[in-house]
Amino acid sequence: MHACRLLPLTTNNAFMNMAIDEAILRARAAGLAPNTLRLFRWNPSAVSIGRFQSLEDEVNVEECRTHDVDIVRRPSGGGAVYHDRDGEITYSVIANKRDLGALDMTSAYVKICSGLIEAMRSLGVNASFNPGDYKQCPNVIINGRKISGSAQYHKGDVILQHGTLLIDVDLMKMFKFLRVPWARSLTDVLCVAERKITSLRHELGKMLSLKEVCDALINGFERSLGVKLVEDELTPHELKLSRRLYEEKFSRHEWNSLGVSPEREFI
Repeated sequence: MHACRLLPLTTNNAFMNMAIDEAILRARAAGLAPNTLRLFRWNPSAVSIGRFQSLEDEVNVEECRTHDVDIVRRPSGGGAVYHDRDGEITYSVIANKRDLGALDMTSAYVKICSGLIEAMRSLGVNASFNPGDYKQCPNVIINGRKISGSAQYHKGDVILQHGTLLIDVDLMKMFKFLRVPWARSLTDVLCVAERKITSLRHELGKMLSLKEVCDALINGFERSLGVKLVEDELTPHELKLSRRLYEEKFSRHEWNSLGVSPEREFI
């Protein structure tokens, strides 16, 4: 890879965030868009679930409705994730696998997650790659605690990998919206989560600005992927396609509740 498009930090609701990611993926697979790094936030806060998950098993739907938390089904796999409006930056990398030098799922995770590890190193945090297991996608950890989780979706020779970077975390809020079947109470969940989840604020003892974190991510991905990131915007085709995906897929009950996608071509 040489040049790569950078879509700088933007904020959208959950349905548009996933529509944009899939629009870029479809456009890249059709040769209508370049390899891309996108940074984004969620407003309002949201829960995203993996492509094949059961909504009722993974999400406390009533709590989400009460607190105006969006619920969206991702095109990618993986588990349910709470995306806090103020506590997280989400990234997505959409690229041809050959350009990444990663022809399978595992090598792509290693390659892309190395950008997160480089970013955190530049901020003064030593992170490492965790390959995960059959229950959990690969992630990035600090002293055994997860700070970033990711998931993938493949279309032909193109991969979409998107994931979180926790700037700050409120575990009580997080697990108000996520269901944990084995837990008898919220206290049970919090006792485990405090040992398994961390954030940049916890590790550094201070709150970083969004610009500091974004700059670190951009530099980290440039180093790990061997690219020069060039700031740009979505093409008119991607904008049109993302609006269609928003209206006809990601904002629809059939998709978010049941994983049923409209039987039509979007590109």
